[in-house]
Amino acid sequence: MKNQKVLLKMVMLAMFVALGVVISPILRVEGMCPMAHLINITCAVFMGPAYSFICAVLIGVIRMATMGIPPLALTGAVFGALLSGVFYKVSKGKIIAAVLGEVIGTGIIGAIVSYPVMTYLWGKRGLTLFFYVPSFIMGTLIGGSIAYLLLKRLAVTGVLRKIQDSIE
Repeated sequence: MKNQKVLLKMVMLAMFVALGVVISPILRVEGMCPMAHLINITCAVFMGPAYSFICAVLIGVIRMATMGIPPLALTGAVFGALLSGVFYKVSKGKIIAAVLGEVIGTGIIGAIVSYPVMTYLWGKRGLTLFFYVPSFIMGTLIGGSIAYLLLKRLAVTGVLRKIQDSIE
């Protein structure tokens, strides 16, 4: 039974990664990728902070390698994915807490971390410490709103609990 749950988690993680890579170009503008935030929050609620973090890292690396996306694919995802799962867990299952974790993790922390990465490692000039904050917050609010509506609907129908129970 334990092996089946581990296998199910790996399959779900693979599906989230594949879905994230495929839908991330939708609505994407430089510094704003709302669909990635939808995946981060949904994965965090379904599987928890560790899996959400791993999912964000894998999606970011694949996008950077195959689509030529700058390191924003990582700095703009991993902090929000992790905090989304942590906030959801700490709040004992409040979906809005998962969205808030994504907004704080990506919209503020990830945006600020992106400045030195893009300036010193990527060579972009003319940026300020808070340059990415507005676009990252906007992206998290768009993706977070979609995730919130989706997850609330799944919770109302009982499907969310069923999915979570099947992989715990």
